[in-house]
Amino acid sequence: MARKLTILIDDAVYEGLHRVVGRGSISKFIEDLARPHVAQRELSAQYREAARDGAREREARKWTEGLAGDVDETR
Repeated sequence: MARKLTILIDDAVYEGLHRVVGRGSISKFIEDLARPHVAQRELSAQYREAARDGAREREARKWTEGLAGDVDETR
């Protein structure tokens, strides 16, 4: 369900939203920015969702394995 929300913002922000995001996309843009901060789902569900993304998992594995070469074992 979607709800209508009226907010007040500075003129420069309003003009920037129209210029950069476009008139028909402002609501989605703001929702996408706010969602991670206000609509937290269960952390385990987020991990399961991330694990289903094969390309993302491969990239994460490659990144973490690359970090292993950065370890200074002389300490």
